[in-house]
Formats: sequence, structure tokens, C-alpha cells
Amino acid sequence: MLRIENIKVFEDLNNQELYVKALKKAGILQKDIKEIKIAKKAIDARDKNNVHYLYSFDVTVSDENKYPKLKRVKPYTGIRVSRNRKSRLSPVIVGAGPAGLFCALTLIDNGYKPIIIEQGDCVENRRKYVEEYREKGILNEMCNVQFGEGGAGTFSDGKLTTGINSPFVGSVLEMFRRFGAPEEITYLSHPHIGTDNLINILIKIRNYISSKGGQYFFNTRMTDLVEENGLIRIICEDREFVSDAVVLAIGHSARSTFEMLLKHSVNMKRKNFSVGVRIEHLQSMINESQYGTKTKLKLPPAEYKLVYHDGERTCYSFCMCPGGEVIASASEEGTIVTNGMSNYRRDGENANSALLVNVNASDLPGDYVLEGINFQKELEKKAFILAGSNYNAPVQRFEDFRLNRKSVRIGTVKPSYRPGYTLCNLNEILPDYVSRTLKNGIQYFDSKIRGFGSDDALLTGVETRTSSPVTIVRNENLMCNIKGIYPCGEGAGYAGGITSAAVDGIKVACRIIEEEN
Repeated sequence: MLRIENIKVFEDLNNQELYVKALKKAGILQKDIKEIKIAKKAIDARDKNNVHYLYSFDVTVSDENKYPKLKRVKPYTGIRVSRNRKSRLSPVIVGAGPAGLFCALTLIDNGYKPIIIEQGDCVENRRKYVEEYREKGILNEMCNVQFGEGGAGTFSDGKLTTGINSPFVGSVLEMFRRFGAPEEITYLSHPHIGTDNLINILIKIRNYISSKGGQYFFNTRMTDLVEENGLIRIICEDREFVSDAVVLAIGHSARSTFEMLLKHSVNMKRKNFSVGVRIEHLQSMINESQYGTKTKLKLPPAEYKLVYHDGERTCYSFCMCPGGEVIASASEEGTIVTNGMSNYRRDGENANSALLVNVNASDLPGDYVLEGINFQKELEKKAFILAGSNYNAPVQRFEDFRLNRKSVRIGTVKPSYRPGYTLCNLNEILPDYVSRTLKNGIQYFDSKIRGFGSDDALLTGVETRTSSPVTIVRNENLMCNIKGIYPCGEGAGYAGGITSAAVDGIKVACRIIEEEN
């Protein structure tokens, strides 16, 4: 195909109008066109007086030689893998998050029939448990924002932006589109699906996998693993499975599973992670700061990505949710955990994102490999107690956080967290280096986004589950030190979001398919 690049658009146009504009600039004759589609779309808002869209297009023509000055690009060809696996045993995938599901999809599309076990429930029932927690403060420890079909990313923004460079990124986007995601995710610079769309997509993925012979077992928690004669026995509370290929797509909150693996001498090591808070602003303020007031384009709610370096500490935004809400995300009784969530339209009043500070493995005492989990737990328990031990979240205006005093009122930004909130002083529970770096970072970010550090910006604690604090070590065959066990995805330490976790799931599936056994 030919690539037409750098097409600037200053008005809202439909696709046909865009195609005419692009072909005219590239000098391509209409009679030569076989196919044309949008390849990339981004917003250029560096000049607030001249905000515009920036497009690229891919064009298939009858004779490429007529247009020698245009860039040549290869079309998407999908996943190609050598099918060497001969075993009659079904691969078993532990966890139905993006890593597990995309591993399963890759296996299914290559003729293998995986078994997927998930401690939580199907997404339809899971949605009910999540809403019950948000409405009534009743937590289901087995099925919640962290556990259940779709993994922790389901009740987020469905954000597909990633910093990794992998040929499988295109495969992930195409698979999502195949199961009902908007086509625009394949070309937007910051694609997202939205929680509302993700729920329906997960159901379609499940129906497809099941129709091809794959099996789901919900409400099925793995409690032990036993290696016997080169096979792995997966022990659950009410059943067992045996396989020679077990994928541990367990997610970053599978704390009891990490403890079980450690007892079996599975090689793990500490990993740096981050903790912090959710910050909320009015979305209208973020829009004005990012886009200005002069554009006539019907732009989507504005996003941001911010980083501040303070010696050995870094403060950065993560999982920014335009027009979203802060969501209750605990998975253990007596704790508070936050996350952000947006629906596809992103039409809520507030913008929110995690503001995080790095915790280095060297910050932790002793040499216990799971000490990072203990650190997270302790902070989550402190947040629960600080806010009244009733599943309210601790909330504070930034002015009060900066001055180290308890908030006594809410300003222009209203908390979106449910089931409720308690005005507190977050400095009382956050480590000093986290509080200090957050304060410096927020004030620095105000120089990038005017109003970011306003007195009424709202902080909600605590955000602790952005990544796994451990890595399950794997070799060049993507196995851990027990043959046949494949650590995979975010929980194992090899991903940091929906897309990168899905990519790792594809990689592990390809390795299983290529392995001769």
C-alpha cells in the first residue's frame, strides 16, 4: 500500500471529504484507487490558536509505480506461527484478563482448545458485584474490580495506548475490532474502548472461544500446583486439571497465588512499582488548557500525560480517564483501593488520573520477595481506617494536602468516588517521600496545564494496584523454572496495561504452539 502522510484538517469532515482532500494533496487519480482507509489520526494542539487534526491514509492503487514519491507500507497480515504442538492435552490458562484471553484467542485461531479458569465470575455477574460494592459497600472478595472475566482493565477506560514496540500490537487492535470495538481504535493515536463497550466485547470473545471448543470455568480459584512426571496438576477448590502447558495470567492482585508459588520455589524477584492517589479536575478546565478556546473542531474530551523528576523519585500520571470517575477497586476486606473508569463517550463532569510515585525494591526492608505486597496491603488498610472503616475513601483538596491539614470542605470539584468519601489528611498515611514528590509534581504540572495545581483539585486515596511488585522469572522459552508453566502478563511482571498484557498473551500462545511436545 501507499501511505499519504501529514494531512492537516482544520474543520470537521466526513470520511469521503477526508479521502478527497488526501488524494488531491498526494496527486493520486480517482480512477487508480482500489481502496483507501485512515491509517492514523491525532490532534495537534501545540498551538492553541491553530488546533487541528493530523491524518495519514493508506491507499491501494492499480499501479504503485505511477506514484514513486509516496511511501510504501506493508498491509497487516495477522499472526503467523509454526504449529509444532502435538500434545492432546489442552493448555490451561489461569486468569481471564487480557493476557489470558488473547492467549486463548491465539490458541483457538490455530486449532487448539484451551481451558480457561477464573476465580471471579462472568462479566455480566461481575458487573452486578462491582455495582453492589459501589452502591452499598458490600465487597465480594472473589469477584470485584480486580478479579473476574476481563481482568482489572475491564472497569477502567479500556485504554489501548502502549509504549511497547511489537508487531503484535496491531493484532491486538484488530482482534478487539473483530469482536465489536469501534474501527477507530486501529488508527487513533490514543485509542480507547470504554468500560461499556468492553463488557459486550468480552461476551462476544467468550462465545467465540466456546464455539470453537474452548472451555471457561468461572468461580474456580486455583489453590495449588503439583508437578508430576512432566505434567502439571492444577488443583482448584472443587476440581482438578492436568496439562503440560499452564499459563499463569494471574493479574497483579493475585496475592495468595504468589504466596503459593513461592512455597513451590518458583523463581520470583522484587520489582519496582508505584503508589499514589487519584486526582480529579473539572473536564472543562482540562479541555480549555489543552485545546484553548478558539478551535471550532468538535474535539473529544482532552487527555494529558505528565512526568516530573525529583532526584531518585518520579511523579507521573497514569491511566488518565477523561470524563470519568474514580472507582472503588478493593479486593480484600478492610482496605481501600482506587482506580479510574470511563465509558466510551467520556461525557462525565470530571477528569481523573492516577498520580504515582515510584517505590523502588531497595526501599523495602529485608529480603522477602513479596515485601512489596505487604507494603501495598499496609497502605490500603491505613486508607480504610483513615476514612472511617466503612469503605468510604479518604479525600482531600490539594491546598490542604500541600499545607498538611485535614480538609473541612469540598470546593468546585466534587468527588465521584462511591459508595462515599471522608474528608481527611492524606499526609497521615502516605510515606513522606510519596507526599513530598506528589506535592512538587502537582505544582510542576500546573506549569504545563493551567489549573492542575489549583486549590480545589481533589485527591482520593489510595492508588496501589497499577503494577505487580514482583516478577515471576521466565527463560528464553517463556517458562519459569518449572517446565510447562508460562508466567504471563501484568501480574507476572511482563506488561503494564491492556495492550501490553494482550501482546504478552499472544507471545506465550505462540511459544506453546511452536513447542514440540
